Amino acid sequence: MKTNIKYLAILAVTVFASCTKQLDIVPEGSPSAQNFWKTKEDAIKAEAGMYEKYNEEDFYGRGMFWFINASDDMVTGRNKPEADNIKNFNRTYIGGGYTESQWSMRYAIIKRANDIISNVPGIAMDDNLKKQIIGDAYFNAGLVYFQLAANYGNDKAGIPIVMPESDASVAIPRAKNVTENYDYIISLFLKAADNLPNFTAMATTDYGKAHKTAAWAYLSKVYLYKKDYANAAKYADMVINSGQHNLLSNFVDVFKASNNWSKEYIWSVVCTPNGGGTGWGSKLPGVMLTNKAWGIYNGWGYYLPTKELFDSYETGDLRRDATILKPGDKFMFFGAERSFTKDAGATSNYQFKKYMEPFSYANPIPTHVNPNGDNGTTDLNMPLMRFAEVLLIKAEAAINLNGAGGGDTELNKIRVRAGLVSKTGMTLTDLKRERRNELAGEWADRHRDLVRWGDAETTYAKPLHDYDGAVIWPARTFNPQVHDVWAVPQREIDNSSGVIKQNPGW
Repeated sequence: MKTNIKYLAILAVTVFASCTKQLDIVPEGSPSAQNFWKTKEDAIKAEAGMYEKYNEEDFYGRGMFWFINASDDMVTGRNKPEADNIKNFNRTYIGGGYTESQWSMRYAIIKRANDIISNVPGIAMDDNLKKQIIGDAYFNAGLVYFQLAANYGNDKAGIPIVMPESDASVAIPRAKNVTENYDYIISLFLKAADNLPNFTAMATTDYGKAHKTAAWAYLSKVYLYKKDYANAAKYADMVINSGQHNLLSNFVDVFKASNNWSKEYIWSVVCTPNGGGTGWGSKLPGVMLTNKAWGIYNGWGYYLPTKELFDSYETGDLRRDATILKPGDKFMFFGAERSFTKDAGATSNYQFKKYMEPFSYANPIPTHVNPNGDNGTTDLNMPLMRFAEVLLIKAEAAINLNGAGGGDTELNKIRVRAGLVSKTGMTLTDLKRERRNELAGEWADRHRDLVRWGDAETTYAKPLHDYDGAVIWPARTFNPQVHDVWAVPQREIDNSSGVIKQNPGW
């Protein structure tokens, strides 16, 4: 923790127009509080610095997505020991490279956000701009705290809370429990919402920065995880009734780059295929693309769908074919129609289709697709929170509060768009299916849903299957007393000299 809190000196950064190009990281020696935090430009540079980690492969490209890969929706496309150990809840994954940096990268953002919260109020600058930057800091701190707390914290122990005034030289122990974390995260998002503008009031050059309804949306999700359903419904309703957002008419249109800032957008990873010559944002589209992409592009071939996910869709659900490619499906790739076939070494005969639109064009490089297949970013922003998920949060909260039928209004909006008939009296079972089918392959995190619903042990005790019914992943043993959280990276325990304790059982 000492190395996480004592993050490197502030980096001066510049954000290109519309936040669509890579942050230009320009070190300026070792700036300190004495020669930084003086001007509006310093505050703007510090704000942009919070987003620098978004470009790291293990931040929103792979990394934490290995934890999402543990669900029944997908399998590791190319068997790799550490990835296999994560999916199998095997403690030998601890200390490996795929997820080891999740903790430190997010605490680095917390440090940068805390510096803004501590220093920007004292800068003489436009008050509206000052509020927006401070709100952005509260939002980013709240978001990464939530990602950490949900994955590493439970009723036995939370994650360390590093306050803006915390001594960077002192290791901080874990919070008493995850509820303590959630309460702190709620306070951060509330402050963010108080300071931030609505998305529609932002200049296009500020797209990609935090805004008010994004803070409300994550407040609703934190309250949902806390099982405070009244407040989850309250903040979901604030988003729904804000007039800022709505569903797009067609599900498939959500995943078109032309709709990166559509009315369904709430929060996403801003991506570009060629900003700064290296691309920017999440490379998940390239990671999910079939390995070597039929000799045309360097797809990575990870996170492949299962028959369990495919079969979970109701007959006539338009989302299934928009989400998953199966053998023989026709699709456009580099301007030509192809019939889907898997890579010879792939563990599954399916592939996620959601992020394929940038690859559909003739000559998509570099306008839509990164020239470097090892860094497969595209011009499609990676969705982290969509309006559809807010509807699902409201529905789940309403069913828990009011029983069957409580979430019908919200669920039917989603069902009708998917080409399905409206229903009445829908239960949590209906909600779980709609959440799974709507958000499959996204950062909403099916694995975390199964854990918080208490369904993980039973679900993972069943094997996973391929298109032809063959077993492609054996049944797994999930111990809810241990595997409800992931292991704290060993290097964080070591760096804290044991102040930070491991989750029991790992």
